[in-house]
Amino acid sequence: MSENARHASTAPHRFPMNGRPPRRPVRTPAPAAVAGSVRIVGGRWRGTRLAVPELAGLRPTSDRVRETLFNWLQPVLPGAVVLDLFAGSGALGLEAVSRGAARAVLVERDPVQAAGLRATVQKLQGQAQVQVVQDDALRWLAALEAGVQFDIAFLDPPFDDGLWQAALQALLPRMAGSAWLYLESPATRAPEVPAPWLLHRELRTAQARAALYRGPAGQGLSTSGSAPATPANRR
Repeated sequence: MSENARHASTAPHRFPMNGRPPRRPVRTPAPAAVAGSVRIVGGRWRGTRLAVPELAGLRPTSDRVRETLFNWLQPVLPGAVVLDLFAGSGALGLEAVSRGAARAVLVERDPVQAAGLRATVQKLQGQAQVQVVQDDALRWLAALEAGVQFDIAFLDPPFDDGLWQAALQALLPRMAGSAWLYLESPATRAPEVPAPWLLHRELRTAQARAALYRGPAGQGLSTSGSAPATPANRR
C-alpha cells in the first residue's frame, strides 16, 4: 500500500463545521415527461389543453376523431352519466362533461397521471361532476356496487395490452339499456362486441378504428338527426 493510500485509510472522517454529517438529498419521484397535449374541442371548457405524458401505452384519441365522435353523441349527451374507463389524458370524459353530460368517472391506473387528472378537474372547477379514480380498470369494475349503470362509456385501452374482450365482459352488464359504447382499437382489428349491441357509426384512420355502438333499448334511436346506420351510410 502506498504512503498516500495508507494516510487516506487512517485519516479521520471530516464533518462540516457544525459537527453533523452532511444530509443526503431526499429524492422524490419525478413526474412523467410530457409528450404533448390535446385540447377539449367543444362546450364550456373548449380550448382547454390537456397534457399527454410519456406513459407506456398512452395514445390519446386525436382531436379530429373526438370532434367526429362528439358530433355523433351530442343529442344524447345532456344529462348522461359517463364512464371513461382507461382515461389517460382524460380527454374523452372531460369532453363529455364540457358538452353537457351530468357526471363522468375517469378511471386511470397510473398514480401520477391520476393525480394530474385531479389537478385538471380542480382547475376547471369540475369536482362536482367529475370523479377521478386511481385503480386498475378491470379490478374497479369488478368491485363496483350493484345497480351502478352508465349511459355512455369510452373504452380505449392500451393497444398492446389486448384488454378489449375482458373489459367488454366486465363493462357491458354495467350499461343502461339505451346506452352508447365507444370503442377504439387498431385500424386492422375490430374487437367483437356481443349481440344485442349494434354498430352505429365507425371511423378509420391510418392507426385506429373508432366505433360507436348502441345498446338494445336504443336501437330505434339515431344521433345527429340521421338515420340509423346501415352498411351504406356508416362512416
